[in-house]
Order: sequence, then structure tokens, then C-alpha cells
Amino acid sequence: MAVYTEVGDTELEAFLAEYDIGQADSFKGIAEGVENTNFLLTTTKGQYIVTLYEKRVDPRDLPFFLGLMDHLAARGITCPQPIHGRDGNALRTLAGKPAAITSFLHGMWPRRTTVAHCAPVGEALAGLHLAGQDFPLRRPNALSVAGWRPLWEGSRRHIDAALDRELGAEIEFFEANWPSGLPAGVIHADLFNDNVFFLQDRLSGLIDFYFACNDLLAYDVAICLNAWCFEADSSFNATKARALLQGYERVRRLSDEEKQALPLLARGSALRFALTRLYDWVHTPPDALVKRKDPQEYLARLRFHRAVSSLSDYGL
Repeated sequence: MAVYTEVGDTELEAFLAEYDIGQADSFKGIAEGVENTNFLLTTTKGQYIVTLYEKRVDPRDLPFFLGLMDHLAARGITCPQPIHGRDGNALRTLAGKPAAITSFLHGMWPRRTTVAHCAPVGEALAGLHLAGQDFPLRRPNALSVAGWRPLWEGSRRHIDAALDRELGAEIEFFEANWPSGLPAGVIHADLFNDNVFFLQDRLSGLIDFYFACNDLLAYDVAICLNAWCFEADSSFNATKARALLQGYERVRRLSDEEKQALPLLARGSALRFALTRLYDWVHTPPDALVKRKDPQEYLARLRFHRAVSSLSDYGL
């Protein structure tokens, strides 16, 4: 149950008095999610999501996240839209934590991804990239190459020598070879299947923008290749990859340089998620509310990308 902060009736009543969204009918904790506390709020005027931002979210980043959702929604991207209070502010405090209310999106995330999901995901990602081009705020990617060595250093005494050498060599490689000069802008940076909603087989919205940042656009594509195009046995599905990339290019064309960089970017994004999962695995108590994710899954994906010899391996 990913509800870290309980909210009392009196606190909720005072919080909602700052908005014009009606009276609360129900207020239920949402089990899914690992970063924040989320509640489904039903009022006399509709349904909303109330989010309390826990310690892993830097409050200084919240204007970027909330502003980005406002910006994208105004440009036709279906995503949670922050609800502004009577004073015009979307960010306030609830139960001692920074908090916000966003609109409720209908749909379900796909528990089993298929080829049919991949083209709409590619199209939606490209649409997000284009819509974010004129967003004025900036947020560096704290989990790009410069952030990988500290994660490794904080985890390496818990792993065997062979894995330690492999991760160290990967980090050294990327510190020397990370691409530069590719198109950059706002990226989602976490567009996994549980952050994409479908309704009657149609993509109905994107959620969870709390890793969004400024980085290479093709890196976001590479993250999606890892998130959507591997099977349960760790095999890569080139048909899914082709559908995702073709969907993306129907909305925004990848440059030749971006295509050539995809294997390296996909390998790097696999390393990023392997390292964050490893760090959480060794630093999260076994009895914690957060479900730890196995880093081995992303180590297998890293090794696949490291062996790629042709873009045809990605369906191109």
C-alpha cells in the first residue's frame, strides 16, 4: 500500500475549502505508485487525484512538474491537469506535505503490453516532445550520466566482484562516450506501461510526470524501447520496437544522428534503471511499503543493447 501519509477529515475539509470543486463524498488511498501518496477524491462536482509529495521529491521541482502538466494539457496532450485554487495556486500543503489536486483520467494501464500498444505510445511520446518545445522552465536530468557513478558507489559493496566490474566499466564508457549535439527538450523520462492509460484499446492519457526533465529527445525514445519492447523472458521484440518507432516518426521524425545513437542511448537507459533499482534494492528495508524491483531485469537489457550490431535489431 503506497500511502505514506494519512490525512484527517478536518485537514481535508480545510484543504478543499481553498478550491471550488465541491464537497468531498469519498477519499480513498491508491495502492499503486512508489514515490508519493495518492488519493482518489470524489466530490459533488467530480473525481480528482490528490497527491502528497513525499521526501524523494524535491519541493523546488514542483513548479516545473505542475507547470509542465498545465502547459501540455493546454496543447492537447491528455495528462493530469493541476487544479488551481481560488487564489490561482496549484501547489499548497496538506498534512504537513506539499500537495496538489489534479484532474482524474479515465483508463487502465496495460498489464501485458502488446504490439498494438506500441504505436500509440510512440505517437504520444512524439506529441509530448513537440508540445514541450516552448515550455519556459528547465530542469536538468538528475539521473543522467553524472548521476550514475554515485548510485554505483552507494551500492557496490552489496554486489559480487564481477557485477561490480561490469557496472564500473559501463559507467566509465558512458562518461567518455555519451552523445552530444542531438535534439533536446522536455522528456517524460519514465514512460513505462503503468504510466500510460488505455480505454477500449485507445490510448487515453499519460500520467506521472515527476521524473520529467530536459534531456535528449532520443533518450526518451530509448527508455520506451526498454520499457515496452522486451518480453518476460528478457528477449527483445523487434516487431514492438518497429511499431513504437514508426508511431513516433508519424509525429516527429528522428534524425539520422538520433537513429545511429539509439543503441548507445538504449544501453545507457538500461544502465540507469539497473542502477536505480540496485540502489533501491540494497537501501530499502525488506518490510518497507515500497515494492522493490529486481535490477537483474535491466542488466539483461543492457547486455542486449551492448551486443547490437545493426539498427535492424530495433526493427529499423
